[in-house]
Order: sequence, then structure tokens, then C-alpha cells
Amino acid sequence: MATTVTTAGRPADRESTAWTGLVEWVKAHKRWSAYAGVILLIAAGLFGWSLLSSRTAERSASRQLEQGRLALDSKNYPLAASVLSQVVENYSGTRAADEGIILLAQVRLAQGQTQQAIDVLQRYAPKADKPFRAQSYGLLGAAYENAARPKDAAGAYQLAAEEAPYPFLRAQFLSDVGRAWLAAGDTAKALVAYQTIAQKLDSTSAAGEANVRIGELTKGVSTGRK
Repeated sequence: MATTVTTAGRPADRESTAWTGLVEWVKAHKRWSAYAGVILLIAAGLFGWSLLSSRTAERSASRQLEQGRLALDSKNYPLAASVLSQVVENYSGTRAADEGIILLAQVRLAQGQTQQAIDVLQRYAPKADKPFRAQSYGLLGAAYENAARPKDAAGAYQLAAEEAPYPFLRAQFLSDVGRAWLAAGDTAKALVAYQTIAQKLDSTSAAGEANVRIGELTKGVSTGRK
């Protein structure tokens, strides 16, 4: 029994000794302990303030984003452009700002300001967060098409297809790739895009059109299926 009590008591003895040592150190270093306490208090305050500010910014940005979206839906493009520009500039780093860039590019296209839309999307698309990357490249492709730059459009649509999170979306972007390459006069690259849809994304709604295009491009010799 004596051995059991001694063995069981050792962890408690060690904890008591460690706690006593900490208390003695604090007593002997009161100034440094006070400094450490102040530093920890300031750090906690800054963290709390940062978290609160971030949440407040997100809410404010979301409210302004909704105003911009409503203006876009009602085709009040000048107001939409003004509000969305403020969201992008004032709330950089928020999700609302990312959405604002996409909507702002749509506004520029609706206003016929194609080059401004291209400038916005060229800067944003390569560094866009994953949820917005495919959409931003797809919109960039549309802007290039509006500017009569089909090769650039095909490249942007290809990147959009690679970033697309869903098969149906990837198929749609590949269909855009095919259309852009046809406009550029490169039927071989257009055929590759359509065959990819027919062979790998045949369950999507774009597969029917892809097979039609394959038939046209190959004069019915190949169906595009393995």
C-alpha cells in the first residue's frame, strides 16, 4: 500500500512543485510579469478589434454590393458602376469585393466599355479566389469576343474550363472554346474542344451540340466518340 500511495502521488508532487516554482518566479520578476500581462492584454484586445472590424466590413460591403446588384438588374449602369467601384476599392480582401469585381466587369460590358472590362478582369482573374476564378476567366473570354479577339477569347475560356468546379460548367466553357476557335479560323483546335465534351462530358447538355459540331467539322466521318 505504501508503494502505491507514493507512486500515485508523484505526478501531483511534480505539478505542485512546478506551480510553486512559477509563483516564485513571478514574485521575483514582478516587473517582467507585469509587462507580459500588459502585452497579452493588448494582443487580446487587438485580436478582438480586428475580428470585429472584419465582420463589420463584411456586413457593410455586402450591403453596398446588394445596392450595386439591384442597380445592375434595373439597368442603371452608371449607379451600378459607381457603387461597385466603391465596394472594390474600400473593401478589398472581402468576399463582397470579389463579387463586386465580377459585377463591375458585367456593368462595363453592358455599357459597351469592353476594354475597361478586359483591364479589370486581366488583373483580377489570375489571382482570384477559387470560387470566382472560372467565372472571371469566362467573363474575360466574353470580353475578348466583344473586342473581336477570338484567339484570346479561346485561351480565356480554356482557363475557365480548367477551373470550373462542375462538369456542366466545364462543358459550357469548352463549347465556348470551340466557338472562339472557329471564329479564329482554327477548326483543328475547335474540334479538340468539341471532342473533349463528347468523349468526357457526354452526360452534360452541351454534348448534343458538340456532336453536331463534330459532324459538321468532320463532314460526318467521325462521331467524336471512342
